[in-house]
Amino acid sequence: MARQDMLIGNEWVAASSGDTVDVRSPYDSRVVGTVPAAGAQDVEAAIKAAQQGAEEWRRTPAWKRADVLTKAAALADERTEDIARVMSYENGKTLTEARSEAGRTGDIIRLAAFEGTQLYGETLPLDANRGTGQEKIGFTLRQPVGIVAAITPFNYPALLVNHKIAPAIAAGNAVILKPATATPLTALAIAECFVDAGLPAGVLNVITGRGSTIGDALATDDRIRKISFTGSTSVGEHLAAVAGIKKLSLELGSCCPVIVLPDADLDLATNALALGAYTNTGEACISVQRVMVHQDIAAELTQRLKERTEQITAGDPQDSGTTIGPLISEPEAQRVEEMVQRAIAAGATLVTGGQREGAVMQPTLLTDVAPDAEIAQEEIFGPVMALVRVKDVDEAIEVANSSRYGLGAGVFTNDLDTVVRCAREIDAGTVDMNWTSLFRADLMPYGGLGASGIGKEGVRSAVEEMTEVKTVVLHGRPWS
Repeated sequence: MARQDMLIGNEWVAASSGDTVDVRSPYDSRVVGTVPAAGAQDVEAAIKAAQQGAEEWRRTPAWKRADVLTKAAALADERTEDIARVMSYENGKTLTEARSEAGRTGDIIRLAAFEGTQLYGETLPLDANRGTGQEKIGFTLRQPVGIVAAITPFNYPALLVNHKIAPAIAAGNAVILKPATATPLTALAIAECFVDAGLPAGVLNVITGRGSTIGDALATDDRIRKISFTGSTSVGEHLAAVAGIKKLSLELGSCCPVIVLPDADLDLATNALALGAYTNTGEACISVQRVMVHQDIAAELTQRLKERTEQITAGDPQDSGTTIGPLISEPEAQRVEEMVQRAIAAGATLVTGGQREGAVMQPTLLTDVAPDAEIAQEEIFGPVMALVRVKDVDEAIEVANSSRYGLGAGVFTNDLDTVVRCAREIDAGTVDMNWTSLFRADLMPYGGLGASGIGKEGVRSAVEEMTEVKTVVLHGRPWS
């Protein structure tokens, strides 16, 4: 792939310094692209372009904004295969996974286009306030925040970009997108769809390079009124500390629990757990990491999961026989391998997997994991599933809530009373019944509790969070 420039004010430009960053394949480390390494001057240029874009775009009627987004969605549909191939090369996803993700791009943009036209306000019953008559009418309006800084991770380089930029643009904002250093090419390919659809200059800007250089410059600038970040809890905490007074949406880490009880459909549970733990090489905030399995069915479920896990092939993402590709880098794979080794040293039993070659980590299943073990408390972000035995529903819920995180959870049971109880008592942003935590519909609210972050994504929720509510009061003269 050739060198690609970044987007500022609808112009494709190099970094002012001339510096570049190579984008490498996680599988074999070959260079698959080169992008600018933006610096402070480039951030300033992007902010100035966004200021101009925001002024024009906020005054553009919603139907005109929707027209542009609809055209961008159509272009994304046409370019799905190209986007998928770029994603596979730079991220290491199999083509099957990349095509599935890229194929959602157009749908997300269309959903955002619709939601951006549905910014309803409400009337206020001011005469319910003692001393106020009917000569006053109050109502609310929603207006765009202005400039949104969107900072996205490597693991879903199309999905998570779209969940930020499409709602922001649909709501009338300008956006400065900083994609992950490891996966900027997918973001630039998506940005081309918006530019080619006729988006005015400055409404979407994409700056590439190192987060350590760009992140704080965006976060601390008062001209940026909203930060939407997906990434680690530690970085999210840092952004919250330095951002100052602006709106924040932080989608952070997790350690998702799934409960499997004796009355569960074990065929369903086995297949869903394997998909939930190993899809996308486990590099998903809502991947299945720890499974609270009732002691009466622990042995049977372990055997079923062993057989299912060993059917998965990890390797070259360009090979049609590969089920899952490498992790994003060899150091990340080493980190996952070391967590597995520490878990075994602490008393866990390795059922299958555990081997690593370069950035490729074999799908790994552990059992006899203690509820308070590191691997049952901290995010692993790799293809590892840890089984924790519990004696009843009470203990299962207690263990599920023992982590500092609270993004997603799952429960397998056919008992309605247990379903209702788990829905009430499990502390997670989403609780899936008879499925795992690895489920997300693009229209649903998405976000966690505790160290998993603040705010909600999902297109409707994101549109709301990227607007401000203004109260308007019309004061007439009393007539009685």
